[in-house]
Amino acid sequence: GGFAGMMDVSFIKNYQQPLLATSTDGVGTKVAIAQAIDKHDTIGQDLVGMVVDDIVVVGAKSLFMTDYIACGKVVPTRIADIVRGIAEACSQVGVALVGGETAEHPGLLEPDDYDVAGAAVGVVEASKLLGPQNVKPGDVVLGIEASGLHSNGYSLVRKVVADKGFKYTDHSDDFGMNLGEALLTPTRLYTGVLNDLLESDLGAGVHAMSHITGGGIAANLSRILPDYVTLDVERSTWRPQDMFQVLAGWGGYDLKSLESTWNLGLGFAVVVRGSAAEAISAQLNAAGVKTWQLGIIESTACDLDAMGYTYEAKGVRGGGVRLVGDYAK
Repeated sequence: GGFAGMMDVSFIKNYQQPLLATSTDGVGTKVAIAQAIDKHDTIGQDLVGMVVDDIVVVGAKSLFMTDYIACGKVVPTRIADIVRGIAEACSQVGVALVGGETAEHPGLLEPDDYDVAGAAVGVVEASKLLGPQNVKPGDVVLGIEASGLHSNGYSLVRKVVADKGFKYTDHSDDFGMNLGEALLTPTRLYTGVLNDLLESDLGAGVHAMSHITGGGIAANLSRILPDYVTLDVERSTWRPQDMFQVLAGWGGYDLKSLESTWNLGLGFAVVVRGSAAEAISAQLNAAGVKTWQLGIIESTACDLDAMGYTYEAKGVRGGGVRLVGDYAK
């Protein structure tokens, strides 16, 4: 009932140089599918994942989160479903949900319309900060499997479905369930297992991380690499899940043409010291997240434009990244 959420952070006094990390995000047009089938208990996990999994990228541990729900009309059961999903996801990754806001906007939003957003704050010791400054030639890049589309590229998903004339309430033989429910598969939460990794004996072998979200695979990898290295991502090291194969087929797209829109089954990437790659991969696999080697960091020794590398993201020059070969069948 207070105006502000609070958290005791006196433990930060034990840090030598604590850096606060913050992130804010939403889940995009994925909410339109939740509204279409009146199912709202997964959107909360999507929101938490999109926020806290950006914070762990710098090596930080998320401390607390707040949420914001804007709607045309407050429907208590719907709001309860959304907030319960947020709270349960926060609990899974050890993040405190310290507050939130629900705003009713009649006349601006239709009665059944809503949107969600959230923000979180974390902390990292300055000496343990992850990022391009740590990456060196010879480092290995590990990929971590996505649970599906996560929360990006849904404008294209909705166009594909509309062009096919399907309804989200239709049963899909391709997915063995209601189409809308398949498309609402929640975003995988990586923060818990990655923070465990960073706090383990293997944590020192982690140099950088990337959350594969909007902008796609190459751009999100480029932004965590220094501008003097390149990375060839071997497509043959994984098979995009059926979700991507089916949607691409419905839309008449080649999977390679979708690499800047969908994660294609690659939800996260971790750049690690070469000698630690096998052990780190084994620990992540044992924690229940499928992990594999994507490629090896090399020194830049070519014309990046001529060789088809992506080397700029969010207006910042990074390392050169390209995807090579064909996806596993």
